[in-house]
Amino acid sequence: MSSRESRPIFTLILGLHLWHFAAGSCDWSGSDLTRDNDSRTVLQVRLRCTEGSVAWVYPGQALRVVLEPNLSYANHTTVCIKPFRGFRQASVYVERAGVLELLITDAGRPEQVFCYRADGSQQPAIYIQVHPQRNLRRRTEGFRYELIWNKNMSPILSQNAKQNSCQPCNDTELLMAICNGDFVIRGFIKSVSHDPERQTSSVEVSGGRVYRQRSGVFIQEAVAATVVGGSTAPGATWCGRVRVPLQCHVKTGAGEFLFTGSEHFGEAWLGCAPRYNDFLSLYRAAWEARRHFCDFPLD
Repeated sequence: MSSRESRPIFTLILGLHLWHFAAGSCDWSGSDLTRDNDSRTVLQVRLRCTEGSVAWVYPGQALRVVLEPNLSYANHTTVCIKPFRGFRQASVYVERAGVLELLITDAGRPEQVFCYRADGSQQPAIYIQVHPQRNLRRRTEGFRYELIWNKNMSPILSQNAKQNSCQPCNDTELLMAICNGDFVIRGFIKSVSHDPERQTSSVEVSGGRVYRQRSGVFIQEAVAATVVGGSTAPGATWCGRVRVPLQCHVKTGAGEFLFTGSEHFGEAWLGCAPRYNDFLSLYRAAWEARRHFCDFPLD
């Protein structure tokens, strides 16, 4: 049960009663064990963060989740949901003005992310319905969520992923990416692996410098560094993985790159990845012509 106090407030909507939970945090974890057995009762949870998780323990019939963050750009956001691993016995709907639109079934790929637009002054609700006549008494159904400003959304999460995500960035997009990207790292491609089930490729990056990252996607690992005289001394290098859509057919490449992109659900998604020397030439020309959007360290 959620640690926050809850009280029943019954409202008739879609022919069902709502049992409200007062929740002002980012995450919610609760169950149906403390309420009555009325099959028409729906739990309702209100969350006020831009990202978090919902864990429904001992799920009953239905759960309604309303996301109410205080965003200045609330009319231009996209909501993305990543179901928990093992999400197999429930469906997720988007409720708009009392009408349910199917978003997720139990037949999706593992680790798949689902998104929908949240336009307008009235935010759509997320409605989870458990499949009838299935034993869920020892299960937890749930998902992680993120509210994303449309301009910052990764191509893999957008409706135009197949058309746009494999195209190289033009000069303007690259100059913007170093200013607005969730991560900017200089490094080398160590390896590339492919996951047909998730329809993604994973690029292992080993680098010398992280200019920016929103979370801890890239970490430092200890290495032995060669110094003058041939002796070695302890050192550290940045490393991490960047996701790319499988249809981009990414391959390993020699040389140093500048990786930029967005972070979603604890993973880095590639945006732009020019060779570092090519980026330096572009940035210096833009800086001299005063066409750069932000300052970038060149040391």
